Amino acid sequence: MSDTGAIDLLFIVVGLVVLFAALSVVVLSLTWIERKFLGRLQRRLGPTRTGPMGLLQPIADALKLVLKEDIVPAESERVIFWLAPILVIVPSFMLWVTIPASNDLVVRNLDLGLFFIIAFSVITIVGLVMAGWGSANKYGALGGLRSAAQLISYEIPIIMVVISVAMLAQSMNLVEIVNLQFPGVQGDTGPEASVVNIPYVALLPLGALIFLIAGLAEVGRTPFDIYFAESEIVGGPFVEYSGAHWSVFFLAEYMNTFVIAALTVLLFLGGWYGPYNPTSPDWLGNLMSIIWFLAKTYLVVVVIFWIRGTLPRLRIDQLMSFGWKVVIPISFVNVAMTGVYMFYEWPWWSLTLMSLVSMGVVGYAVYRGFTLPAQRMRRLYGPPGRRTANAGQR
Repeated sequence: MSDTGAIDLLFIVVGLVVLFAALSVVVLSLTWIERKFLGRLQRRLGPTRTGPMGLLQPIADALKLVLKEDIVPAESERVIFWLAPILVIVPSFMLWVTIPASNDLVVRNLDLGLFFIIAFSVITIVGLVMAGWGSANKYGALGGLRSAAQLISYEIPIIMVVISVAMLAQSMNLVEIVNLQFPGVQGDTGPEASVVNIPYVALLPLGALIFLIAGLAEVGRTPFDIYFAESEIVGGPFVEYSGAHWSVFFLAEYMNTFVIAALTVLLFLGGWYGPYNPTSPDWLGNLMSIIWFLAKTYLVVVVIFWIRGTLPRLRIDQLMSFGWKVVIPISFVNVAMTGVYMFYEWPWWSLTLMSLVSMGVVGYAVYRGFTLPAQRMRRLYGPPGRRTANAGQR
């Protein structure tokens, strides 16, 4: 190997080590923010004892998991049992190779970055199935099968939304997609309409909503935490894991949560652009780019935590029905609307209008579906007050 090749390899290795360290710090910060935020929502304090404002609690938890005894079931398939956490954490880490935090801050800016992300994210499903199967536990195997059903179902809408964004940007390079969302509108009709320079959440609000919902299901966050629902199947595909190996699964979950938030920012919220134009090559512009990217990403993460503190867990039948009857069909509608808009070269606001109308129709249909049982009860037995009075008379 030449000296130049050795230096390049050294830089890549150092970059990956720095990236893993940064992601570890991010995961620690997410666990602290989630506990404090949920504590505030539920009118309690959250962590307060370990360090100022409980800041050292995530470090204490990490040390506890590392030092905890690691137990392996006697009848488990040991090779599969040990490989499963690796197949879950490695894809979660490799996704960050091509996710940029600014124009220049990216390990490797790939022209097919979105394709790379979709391809690697699917490998996590294999790891979860292997974890359940290798544990030699029927509840673990059931959790693995449920995770495969859920993740495959909600991977389809994510892919369809990514296709819509790639159609708008005419590129799968994340840096180019972000740059096309800044600054203001530059033309309404004609060939330039497909690359109008506004955040894509204004063009595709339906796509942004689908991406966030499907992303929650992909990382198993509430209300889609069905494959490891403790109240139903003990602990999901990793019920037999303990100690450091158990922590790897949740390390991957928080990494993936940050990935979904980061991709939401990059694809729909203008990425690292803000009121201050960071396109200047000076150090202040690069610093502002990183600050804006992290601020937007953490804001999306807080919204994800807010959803966890608000909505109850879905049943498995509700989850699968919602995915195949609602989310997947409207994701195809989203692609069709984008194609019609680009083919006929309509003004940019036409796509926004179509997206908002579709959201309204789907939202009303979902609302009617959820409230139908209560309406039937009201028609049969009257309002709740009268129902109680009739029961007392009987």
